[in-house]
Amino acid sequence: MKGNIGVTTDNIFPIIKKFLYSDHEIFLRELVSNAVDATQKLKTLASVGEFKGELGELKVTVSVDKKKKKITISDRGIGMTADDIEKYINQIAFSGAEEFLEKYKNDANAIIGHFGLGFYSSFMVAKEVEIVTLSYKEGAKAVRWSCDGSPEYTLEEVEKTDRGTDIILHIDDENKDFLEEAKITGLLNKYCKFLPIEIAFGKKTEWKDGKSVETDEYNIINDPNPAWVKKPADLSTEDYNNFYRDLYPMSENPLFHIHLNVDYPFNLTGILYFPKVKTNIELQKNKIQLYCNQVFVTDNVEGIVPEFLSLLHGVIDSPDIPLNVSRSYLQSDANVKKISSHITKKVADSLQDIFKKDRADFESKWDSLKLFVVYGMLTDEKFYERAEKFNVFKNTDGKYFTLEEYKTLIGGEQTDKDGNLIYLYTNNATDQHAYIESAKAKGYDVLLLDGQLDTHLINTLEQKNEKNRFVRVDADVIEKLIVKTNTTQHNLSADQQEALTTVFSSQLPSIEKTNFIVTFENIGADAQPIIITQQEFMRRMKDMAAMGGGMMSFYGEMPDSYSLVVNTAHPLVEKILKAEEKACEKELIPLQAQTTELQNRITELKATQKDKKDEEIPQVEKEEISELEKKTSELNTQKETIITGFAATNNEVRQLIDLALLANNMLKGEALSKFVKRSIDILK
Repeated sequence: MKGNIGVTTDNIFPIIKKFLYSDHEIFLRELVSNAVDATQKLKTLASVGEFKGELGELKVTVSVDKKKKKITISDRGIGMTADDIEKYINQIAFSGAEEFLEKYKNDANAIIGHFGLGFYSSFMVAKEVEIVTLSYKEGAKAVRWSCDGSPEYTLEEVEKTDRGTDIILHIDDENKDFLEEAKITGLLNKYCKFLPIEIAFGKKTEWKDGKSVETDEYNIINDPNPAWVKKPADLSTEDYNNFYRDLYPMSENPLFHIHLNVDYPFNLTGILYFPKVKTNIELQKNKIQLYCNQVFVTDNVEGIVPEFLSLLHGVIDSPDIPLNVSRSYLQSDANVKKISSHITKKVADSLQDIFKKDRADFESKWDSLKLFVVYGMLTDEKFYERAEKFNVFKNTDGKYFTLEEYKTLIGGEQTDKDGNLIYLYTNNATDQHAYIESAKAKGYDVLLLDGQLDTHLINTLEQKNEKNRFVRVDADVIEKLIVKTNTTQHNLSADQQEALTTVFSSQLPSIEKTNFIVTFENIGADAQPIIITQQEFMRRMKDMAAMGGGMMSFYGEMPDSYSLVVNTAHPLVEKILKAEEKACEKELIPLQAQTTELQNRITELKATQKDKKDEEIPQVEKEEISELEKKTSELNTQKETIITGFAATNNEVRQLIDLALLANNMLKGEALSKFVKRSIDILK
């Protein structure tokens, strides 16, 4: 018999070809999945006694005949009668072509999923499709259905002795690459690797008489019983690791695994792995494979699972996740949101269990695990609340603490005079070793926060914990990192400060995009003579700019600003000051006298102008002040030149500066070479 497919438009096939072309490889997934469904339905009927025949072998077979340009997908499932074909193949109900095209023009998967067109995806690659099928029902007649891509079809009775269905695709010239064995093997491995029924493609070969010979044994391309469908009690750690290597060949064993198994309020199975990773977030994404009843859907789960979980590896399988829908649909689907929320909870609960059961093992893996946990805390509020219990901090002695444990440890010593709890930290224990030692000498503890997300984490922790502050050990002199009382003031006069500022600033090497400000502190004769510090706020903003860009990029463009802290209580600084005063006194005294005279006259003039408006001040007085300020500036320049001349000939000045730079890994190139030569000369 002949008939027309029941559609409200006669151009379904051009639509399918046009709008599914970019995704046309999914035809094989659809047809093999249909064959698997038919097979599983037969097994179900047999289990409830509705089918009493012999099941026999139930594999699905895929074969390619390159010469005849055919691909055949065969199963021994429930098969179809002529009435079944009329119901499931010939009736495709959807609205008019115009609305259809407009609504789904950019979404290939939505066309198939929404309208049940899985079978019709075959017309993306075939110029003609045949169905040869025999129903399992007693007395059923085998039938053959064929269609050449028009709404017309042919349906006739044929001879077929074995139940089940053969789908035969006559591949068109535009898609003959699908006749290549390697192409089909790749697609079967991608979409069908874990289908629950054996999928056979080709025969196994063996080496015989110096050549590869095909055997009678089918080549089964899939694992019908992957690890995630088994009970956790039936799997060993090695089983989990073997499955991980099957998913990701050549990878190291993962840190942990989490076996998901939920049947209410939705169905969800899967295994998630924490891989060994410390940096480079982007390269680790898109490693979770999403399945629907063991049929591969996608490995792009961003927006479907929380962002931080996209760093994990593994498999998620749920029949509640539609197979053929768009990502935008998945992201807004209520079931998917519930699944996402549950996975977050499951991951957090599992990590908490591991932390409680074997904390030592958890801590030994923390350096690799930390990235996942911190990323989750920064991007998912609910995960943050759970992770507080197992997120740990490592100090420079290699010991681990939860935040609450650490508060108890440092609460006595590291609370400042205003009641702020100060967490001292380093992001490089080697480069900042001297600062760490100074902190420890004071009885303070120092955290090691060297992760790429740690700057963002400490900002979050400060926001959530009132009167808690994180300060890097090189952010200031040790007395000012945790201010307990008012610090001892230095006793330099203004002229002495001015002189020492010139002495040290004039001898600083030029470092690109780097500014130094000379400051003075009385930090004791036993402390370093010069210490370089970097203010916490600006440094932290620059660190965040380096990570995040966007609005923070403003800070990234600013130069690095450091304080060159001169310890006024150190004997070497006192020695340099005395040497400067002795060497420069004869030249500076008359200049200073002139400067004082000029300053006195400026002060006198400004006193007479105190309550006057600008227009009431005589022009001659304005000009006199301008001239006096100009002469003062010239005198100051002369003084700076004299002091700079002294500093340039005093090796101790440059040696102290270079030692401070060296302690901060900032002495490089020519400046480093000169330091080495100078050090040798001093030792002679």
